[in-house]
Amino acid sequence: MQNVIKIIEVYKCKKTDKIDSEVIAQLALNKMVQPSRVFPKRHREFRSYVRFRLTIVRKRTDIKNEAHAILSSEMLHLGDVLTDIFGKNGRAILAGISSGKNVDQIIESLSPNVKKKGIQIREILDREISQSAAIRLQICLNLIKHLDDEIEVLEREIFNYAYQKHKREMEILMSVPGIGELGVATLIAEIGDFRDFLSGDKLASWLGLVPNVYQSADKYYNGRITKRGSKTARWILIQIAQAAARTKNSNLKEFFNRKKKSIGHSKAIVALARKIATIIWHLITKDEMYEDEKGYKKGEIQKRKIVETEIFSVDERIKIISGIFAIMGKEGREST
Repeated sequence: MQNVIKIIEVYKCKKTDKIDSEVIAQLALNKMVQPSRVFPKRHREFRSYVRFRLTIVRKRTDIKNEAHAILSSEMLHLGDVLTDIFGKNGRAILAGISSGKNVDQIIESLSPNVKKKGIQIREILDREISQSAAIRLQICLNLIKHLDDEIEVLEREIFNYAYQKHKREMEILMSVPGIGELGVATLIAEIGDFRDFLSGDKLASWLGLVPNVYQSADKYYNGRITKRGSKTARWILIQIAQAAARTKNSNLKEFFNRKKKSIGHSKAIVALARKIATIIWHLITKDEMYEDEKGYKKGEIQKRKIVETEIFSVDERIKIISGIFAIMGKEGREST
Protein backbone atom coordinates (compact mmCIF):
# COMPACT_ATOMS: atom_id res chain seq x y z
CA MET A 1 0.00 0.00 0.00
CA GLN A 2 1.35 3.41 -0.99
CA ASN A 3 1.43 6.40 1.33
CA VAL A 4 -0.50 8.84 -0.85
CA ILE A 5 0.31 11.83 1.35
CA LYS A 6 4.05 11.11 1.13
CA ILE A 7 3.87 10.73 -2.64
CA ILE A 8 2.12 14.08 -2.96
CA GLU A 9 4.67 15.69 -0.60
CA VAL A 10 7.59 14.36 -2.67
CA TYR A 11 6.09 15.67 -5.91
CA LYS A 12 5.32 19.03 -4.34
CA CYS A 13 8.40 19.64 -2.20
CA LYS A 14 11.28 17.98 -4.04
CA LYS A 15 11.70 19.46 -7.49
CA THR A 16 14.92 18.59 -9.32
CA ASP A 17 15.67 17.58 -12.89
CA LYS A 18 16.56 14.07 -11.70
CA ILE A 19 13.27 13.58 -9.81
CA ASP A 20 11.29 15.05 -12.69
CA SER A 21 12.96 12.74 -15.23
CA GLU A 22 12.32 9.68 -13.02
CA VAL A 23 8.65 10.57 -12.57
CA ILE A 24 8.19 11.16 -16.31
CA ALA A 25 9.98 7.88 -17.12
CA GLN A 26 7.75 5.93 -14.70
CA LEU A 27 4.61 7.49 -16.14
CA ALA A 28 5.75 6.75 -19.70
CA LEU A 29 6.62 3.11 -18.87
CA ASN A 30 3.16 2.63 -17.41
CA LYS A 31 1.54 4.27 -20.46
CA MET A 32 0.19 7.10 -18.33
CA VAL A 33 1.52 9.89 -20.56
CA GLN A 34 -0.63 11.05 -23.44
CA PRO A 35 1.17 12.44 -26.49
CA SER A 36 0.55 16.07 -27.39
CA ARG A 37 -1.51 16.88 -30.46
CA VAL A 38 0.82 18.40 -33.04
CA PHE A 39 -0.93 19.99 -36.03
CA PRO A 40 0.54 19.90 -39.56
CA LYS A 41 2.66 22.92 -40.53
CA ARG A 42 0.06 24.39 -42.90
CA HIS A 43 -2.63 24.15 -40.21
CA ARG A 44 -0.35 25.83 -37.66
CA GLU A 45 0.06 28.71 -40.12
CA PHE A 46 -3.73 28.85 -40.49
CA ARG A 47 -4.10 29.01 -36.71
CA SER A 48 -1.47 31.76 -36.50
CA TYR A 49 -3.52 33.86 -38.95
CA VAL A 50 -6.64 33.41 -36.81
CA ARG A 51 -4.85 34.35 -33.58
CA PHE A 52 -3.04 37.30 -35.15
CA ARG A 53 -6.34 38.60 -36.54
CA LEU A 54 -7.80 38.50 -33.04
CA THR A 55 -4.79 40.45 -31.74
CA ILE A 56 -5.22 43.14 -34.42
CA VAL A 57 -8.98 43.37 -33.79
CA ARG A 58 -8.30 43.99 -30.10
CA LYS A 59 -5.78 46.71 -30.98
CA ARG A 60 -8.40 48.32 -33.21
CA THR A 61 -10.91 48.18 -30.35
CA ASP A 62 -8.42 49.99 -28.10
CA ILE A 63 -8.09 52.77 -30.67
CA LYS A 64 -11.88 53.02 -31.04
CA ASN A 65 -12.17 53.35 -27.27
CA GLU A 66 -9.58 56.13 -27.38
CA ALA A 67 -11.65 57.94 -30.01
CA HIS A 68 -14.75 57.56 -27.82
CA ALA A 69 -12.80 59.10 -24.92
CA ILE A 70 -11.70 62.05 -27.08
CA LEU A 71 -15.28 62.71 -28.19
CA SER A 72 -16.55 62.50 -24.61
CA SER A 73 -13.88 64.96 -23.44
CA GLU A 74 -15.12 67.39 -26.10
CA MET A 75 -18.78 66.76 -25.12
CA LEU A 76 -19.53 65.30 -28.56
CA HIS A 77 -21.87 62.42 -27.68
CA LEU A 78 -22.38 60.95 -31.16
CA GLY A 79 -23.44 57.64 -29.62
CA ASP A 80 -26.76 59.30 -28.75
CA VAL A 81 -27.74 59.48 -32.44
CA LEU A 82 -25.63 56.76 -34.09
CA THR A 83 -25.67 53.05 -33.28
CA ASP A 84 -22.06 52.72 -34.45
CA ILE A 85 -19.87 55.80 -34.63
CA PHE A 86 -17.33 53.82 -36.66
CA GLY A 87 -19.84 52.83 -39.32
CA LYS A 88 -20.00 54.64 -42.67
CA ASN A 89 -21.90 57.66 -41.32
CA GLY A 90 -19.94 57.81 -38.08
CA ARG A 91 -16.63 57.87 -39.92
CA ALA A 92 -17.93 60.58 -42.26
CA ILE A 93 -18.77 62.73 -39.23
CA LEU A 94 -15.42 62.08 -37.55
CA ALA A 95 -13.53 62.84 -40.77
CA GLY A 96 -15.51 66.05 -41.16
CA ILE A 97 -14.77 67.12 -37.58
CA SER A 98 -11.04 66.42 -37.84
CA SER A 99 -10.72 68.18 -41.22
CA GLY A 100 -12.55 71.31 -40.08
CA LYS A 101 -15.71 71.02 -42.22
CA ASN A 102 -18.76 73.01 -41.15
CA VAL A 103 -21.89 71.31 -39.81
CA ASP A 104 -23.86 71.69 -43.06
CA GLN A 105 -21.10 70.00 -45.07
CA ILE A 106 -20.90 67.13 -42.60
CA ILE A 107 -24.67 66.53 -42.55
CA GLU A 108 -24.81 66.66 -46.37
CA SER A 109 -22.32 63.76 -46.55
CA LEU A 110 -24.56 61.44 -44.51
CA SER A 111 -27.07 58.83 -45.68
CA PRO A 112 -30.77 59.83 -46.01
CA ASN A 113 -31.82 57.91 -42.88
CA VAL A 114 -29.23 59.65 -40.71
CA LYS A 115 -29.97 63.04 -42.27
CA LYS A 116 -33.41 62.77 -40.65
CA LYS A 117 -31.59 63.23 -37.33
CA GLY A 118 -30.01 66.43 -38.64
CA ILE A 119 -31.33 68.60 -35.80
CA GLN A 120 -29.86 66.31 -33.13
CA ILE A 121 -26.58 66.00 -35.00
CA ARG A 122 -26.40 69.78 -35.40
CA GLU A 123 -26.90 70.27 -31.66
CA ILE A 124 -24.01 67.90 -30.96
CA LEU A 125 -21.66 69.35 -33.59
CA ASP A 126 -22.37 73.01 -32.78
CA ARG A 127 -19.48 72.94 -30.36
CA GLU A 128 -15.97 74.07 -31.10
CA ILE A 129 -13.52 71.19 -30.98
CA SER A 130 -9.96 71.80 -29.84
CA GLN A 131 -7.02 71.50 -32.24
CA SER A 132 -5.55 68.76 -30.04
CA ALA A 133 -8.74 66.69 -30.20
CA ALA A 134 -9.00 67.13 -33.98
CA ILE A 135 -5.44 65.89 -34.51
CA ARG A 136 -5.90 62.90 -32.21
CA LEU A 137 -9.21 61.96 -33.85
CA GLN A 138 -7.63 62.09 -37.30
CA ILE A 139 -4.80 59.82 -36.13
CA CYS A 140 -7.37 57.40 -34.67
CA LEU A 141 -9.26 57.32 -37.97
CA ASN A 142 -6.05 56.74 -39.94
CA LEU A 143 -5.01 53.88 -37.65
CA ILE A 144 -8.46 52.27 -37.73
CA LYS A 145 -8.53 52.44 -41.55
CA HIS A 146 -5.05 50.91 -41.74
CA LEU A 147 -5.96 48.09 -39.33
CA ASP A 148 -9.19 47.45 -41.28
CA ASP A 149 -7.09 46.88 -44.40
CA GLU A 150 -4.71 44.52 -42.58
CA ILE A 151 -7.60 42.57 -41.03
CA GLU A 152 -9.02 42.14 -44.53
CA VAL A 153 -5.70 40.63 -45.67
CA LEU A 154 -5.72 38.18 -42.74
CA GLU A 155 -9.34 37.20 -43.36
CA ARG A 156 -8.53 36.50 -47.00
CA GLU A 157 -5.83 34.03 -45.92
CA ILE A 158 -8.07 32.51 -43.23
CA PHE A 159 -11.04 31.84 -45.50
CA ASN A 160 -8.92 30.73 -48.45
CA TYR A 161 -7.53 27.92 -46.31
CA ALA A 162 -10.80 27.18 -44.49
CA TYR A 163 -12.86 26.72 -47.65
CA GLN A 164 -10.15 24.89 -49.57
CA LYS A 165 -9.24 22.41 -46.81
CA HIS A 166 -12.30 22.31 -44.54
CA LYS A 167 -15.26 23.19 -46.77
CA ARG A 168 -17.55 20.47 -45.39
CA GLU A 169 -16.75 21.33 -41.75
CA MET A 170 -17.46 25.00 -42.51
CA GLU A 171 -20.87 24.13 -43.96
CA ILE A 172 -21.81 21.84 -41.07
CA LEU A 173 -20.78 24.17 -38.26
CA MET A 174 -22.42 27.21 -39.83
CA SER A 175 -25.76 25.38 -39.54
CA VAL A 176 -25.53 25.66 -35.72
CA PRO A 177 -27.33 28.64 -34.09
CA GLY A 178 -24.97 31.41 -33.02
CA ILE A 179 -22.02 30.37 -35.20
CA GLY A 180 -20.82 32.57 -38.06
CA GLU A 181 -17.98 32.20 -40.55
CA LEU A 182 -15.26 33.62 -38.31
CA GLY A 183 -16.45 31.53 -35.37
CA VAL A 184 -16.29 28.37 -37.45
CA ALA A 185 -12.85 29.20 -38.85
CA THR A 186 -11.57 29.89 -35.33
CA LEU A 187 -12.91 26.58 -33.99
CA ILE A 188 -11.39 24.60 -36.86
CA ALA A 189 -8.06 26.41 -36.47
CA GLU A 190 -7.89 25.77 -32.72
CA ILE A 191 -9.35 22.24 -32.54
CA GLY A 192 -7.99 20.71 -35.73
CA ASP A 193 -9.30 17.22 -36.45
CA PHE A 194 -12.44 16.68 -34.36
CA ARG A 195 -12.03 12.92 -34.84
CA ASP A 196 -8.98 12.96 -32.57
CA PHE A 197 -11.47 12.92 -29.67
CA LEU A 198 -13.41 9.81 -28.69
CA SER A 199 -16.51 11.76 -27.67
CA GLY A 200 -17.97 15.22 -27.38
CA ASP A 201 -17.28 15.11 -23.65
CA LYS A 202 -13.59 14.45 -24.36
CA LEU A 203 -13.53 17.49 -26.63
CA ALA A 204 -15.23 19.64 -23.97
CA SER A 205 -12.65 18.44 -21.44
CA TRP A 206 -9.77 19.27 -23.81
CA LEU A 207 -11.23 22.76 -24.22
CA GLY A 208 -11.29 23.27 -20.44
CA LEU A 209 -15.08 23.62 -20.28
CA VAL A 210 -15.62 20.92 -17.67
CA PRO A 211 -15.47 21.51 -13.90
CA ASN A 212 -12.64 20.41 -11.63
CA VAL A 213 -13.74 17.36 -9.64
CA TYR A 214 -12.75 16.87 -5.99
CA GLN A 215 -13.43 13.50 -4.40
CA SER A 216 -12.27 11.88 -1.19
CA ALA A 217 -14.10 8.97 0.47
CA ASP A 218 -17.79 9.89 0.41
CA LYS A 219 -17.16 13.58 -0.25
CA TYR A 220 -17.59 14.76 -3.83
CA TYR A 221 -17.98 18.21 -5.28
CA ASN A 222 -17.29 20.19 -8.47
CA GLY A 223 -15.16 23.31 -8.65
CA ARG A 224 -14.63 25.89 -11.37
CA ILE A 225 -13.99 24.87 -14.96
CA THR A 226 -10.45 23.64 -15.61
CA LYS A 227 -9.66 26.22 -18.34
CA ARG A 228 -7.21 23.79 -19.92
CA GLY A 229 -6.50 23.77 -23.63
CA SER A 230 -6.87 26.60 -26.09
CA LYS A 231 -8.10 29.81 -24.46
CA THR A 232 -8.94 31.15 -27.92
CA ALA A 233 -11.25 28.20 -28.65
CA ARG A 234 -12.82 28.54 -25.20
CA TRP A 235 -13.32 32.28 -25.73
CA ILE A 236 -15.00 31.86 -29.13
CA LEU A 237 -17.30 29.14 -27.77
CA ILE A 238 -18.42 31.50 -25.00
CA GLN A 239 -19.13 34.15 -27.67
CA ILE A 240 -21.06 31.59 -29.71
CA ALA A 241 -23.03 30.52 -26.63
CA GLN A 242 -24.00 34.14 -25.92
CA ALA A 243 -25.26 34.50 -29.50
CA ALA A 244 -27.10 31.16 -29.36
CA ALA A 245 -28.80 32.19 -26.10
CA ARG A 246 -30.36 35.13 -27.96
CA THR A 247 -31.80 33.09 -30.82
CA LYS A 248 -35.55 32.58 -31.11
CA ASN A 249 -37.31 29.21 -31.00
CA SER A 250 -34.21 27.05 -30.63
CA ASN A 251 -33.28 24.12 -28.41
CA LEU A 252 -30.11 25.92 -27.37
CA LYS A 253 -32.02 28.96 -26.12
CA GLU A 254 -34.41 26.69 -24.21
CA PHE A 255 -31.45 24.84 -22.65
CA PHE A 256 -29.90 28.18 -21.62
CA ASN A 257 -33.14 29.47 -20.06
CA ARG A 258 -33.57 26.25 -18.11
CA LYS A 259 -30.01 26.35 -16.77
CA LYS A 260 -30.20 30.07 -16.02
CA LYS A 261 -33.03 29.50 -13.52
CA SER A 262 -30.94 27.10 -11.45
CA ILE A 263 -27.33 28.29 -11.79
CA GLY A 264 -27.49 31.90 -13.01
CA HIS A 265 -26.63 33.65 -16.27
CA SER A 266 -22.82 33.30 -16.35
CA LYS A 267 -22.68 29.61 -15.46
CA ALA A 268 -25.55 28.90 -17.85
CA ILE A 269 -23.52 30.45 -20.69
CA VAL A 270 -20.57 28.18 -19.86
CA ALA A 271 -22.90 25.16 -19.69
CA LEU A 272 -24.30 26.11 -23.10
CA ALA A 273 -20.78 26.49 -24.52
CA ARG A 274 -19.98 22.99 -23.27
CA LYS A 275 -23.17 21.64 -24.85
CA ILE A 276 -22.34 23.31 -28.17
CA ALA A 277 -18.87 21.71 -28.06
CA THR A 278 -20.44 18.25 -27.74
CA ILE A 279 -22.97 19.03 -30.48
CA ILE A 280 -20.37 20.17 -33.02
CA TRP A 281 -18.25 17.07 -32.29
CA HIS A 282 -21.27 14.87 -33.05
CA LEU A 283 -22.13 16.79 -36.24
CA ILE A 284 -18.59 16.65 -37.62
CA THR A 285 -17.92 13.00 -36.78
CA LYS A 286 -21.34 11.91 -38.12
CA ASP A 287 -21.22 14.30 -41.11
CA GLU A 288 -24.64 15.76 -40.27
CA MET A 289 -26.15 19.24 -40.51
CA TYR A 290 -27.72 20.75 -37.41
CA GLU A 291 -31.49 20.28 -37.11
CA ASP A 292 -33.54 21.99 -34.42
CA GLU A 293 -36.65 20.34 -33.00
CA LYS A 294 -38.07 23.76 -32.11
CA GLY A 295 -38.19 24.75 -35.75
CA TYR A 296 -35.29 27.21 -35.67
CA LYS A 297 -34.04 28.01 -39.15
CA LYS A 298 -30.83 29.86 -39.73
CA GLY A 299 -30.66 32.53 -42.40
CA GLU A 300 -28.33 32.02 -45.32
CA ILE A 301 -24.79 33.24 -44.69
CA GLN A 302 -23.00 35.00 -47.53
CA LYS A 303 -19.85 32.95 -48.05
CA ARG A 304 -16.52 34.65 -48.69
CA LYS A 305 -15.06 34.41 -52.15
CA ILE A 306 -11.71 32.69 -52.45
CA VAL A 307 -9.12 35.23 -53.60
CA GLU A 308 -5.69 34.29 -54.90
CA THR A 309 -3.04 34.68 -52.21
CA GLU A 310 -0.19 37.09 -52.84
CA ILE A 311 3.09 35.15 -52.82
CA PHE A 312 6.13 37.11 -51.67
CA SER A 313 9.39 36.51 -53.50
CA VAL A 314 12.58 35.67 -51.59
CA ASP A 315 13.84 39.25 -52.08
CA GLU A 316 10.55 40.67 -50.78
CA ARG A 317 10.71 38.44 -47.69
CA ILE A 318 14.29 39.54 -46.99
CA LYS A 319 13.20 43.17 -47.36
CA ILE A 320 10.36 42.63 -44.84
CA ILE A 321 12.72 41.03 -42.30
CA SER A 322 15.30 43.79 -42.81
CA GLY A 323 12.60 46.39 -42.19
CA ILE A 324 11.62 44.71 -38.91
CA PHE A 325 15.25 44.59 -37.74
CA ALA A 326 15.67 48.28 -38.65
CA ILE A 327 12.63 49.22 -36.55
CA MET A 328 13.83 47.10 -33.62
CA GLY A 329 17.28 48.66 -33.80
CA LYS A 330 15.81 52.16 -33.85
CA GLU A 331 13.67 51.39 -30.78
CA GLY A 332 16.74 50.05 -28.96
CA ARG A 333 18.75 53.22 -29.67
CA GLU A 334 15.86 55.46 -28.57
CA SER A 335 15.51 53.62 -25.24
CA THR A 336 19.19 54.10 -24.29
